[in-house]
Amino acid sequence: MMPLVMVHGFMGGSRQWAEQTKALSTRYDVVTVDLPGFGENAHLRAPDTIAAFASWVLEHLTAQDIVRFHLLGHSMGGMIAQEMVRLAPERVDQLVLYGTGATGVLPGRFEPIHISKSRAQTDGPKRTARRIAATWFLEREAAAGFEGCAGIAECSSLEAIVAGLNAMEGWNGEGNLAFIKSPTLVIWGDNDRTYPWRQIEQLWTCIANTSLAVIPNCAHAAHLEKPDLFNSILVDFLDEATNTAAKVPTKLEPSAVGS
Repeated sequence: MMPLVMVHGFMGGSRQWAEQTKALSTRYDVVTVDLPGFGENAHLRAPDTIAAFASWVLEHLTAQDIVRFHLLGHSMGGMIAQEMVRLAPERVDQLVLYGTGATGVLPGRFEPIHISKSRAQTDGPKRTARRIAATWFLEREAAAGFEGCAGIAECSSLEAIVAGLNAMEGWNGEGNLAFIKSPTLVIWGDNDRTYPWRQIEQLWTCIANTSLAVIPNCAHAAHLEKPDLFNSILVDFLDEATNTAAKVPTKLEPSAVGS
């Protein structure tokens, strides 16, 4: 089976993909990554650039003998996924950019990044984790998936939080969009408080071979708020793109030669 690599976002972790792993593991070899500084790898030092995160993921996959794969990146993980495509385009079969954008400084974010850094220093990592995790859900703290996400986010140290915010603040991938050749799906929750529509529209219009799925009545964690719909959209895209690629001949049929 083709590996499906899933890269979580800021203060996330591999455990956030439990619903996707359960639903998709019969179709794909699901590989959920914990970025350094976060989730199960909270003990590792977090880099402070998106390029360094991307290089780490590529090296991590190489160490597991995973050469070519489908790639899904969520939020900051979507920035990392774009950077992975820039660094190793031949390794990414199909690309899913979910709740993300092409710029690290996010106009319309629930609060500017410099405010998040300042508040993290004042509030500490655990309060910061719960406060920001609440913005990922339409129903905030009342959402069914909030406590699970908040618990994963609370694994992040203050150093990792600041490093992640610095990485996003210092990154811009707008110049790379035209060079993405992998079939791409952009997924967005229509009430996302982090990535406004204009960021999503930019991905949709500037990447050549791109489809768009807008999931209604969701915020930044649509894969947890409406997992069945999210999984269905993801499978439909991956299967359709695979079937389309299979129909494209890699060489001329004998009957066509010399005609």
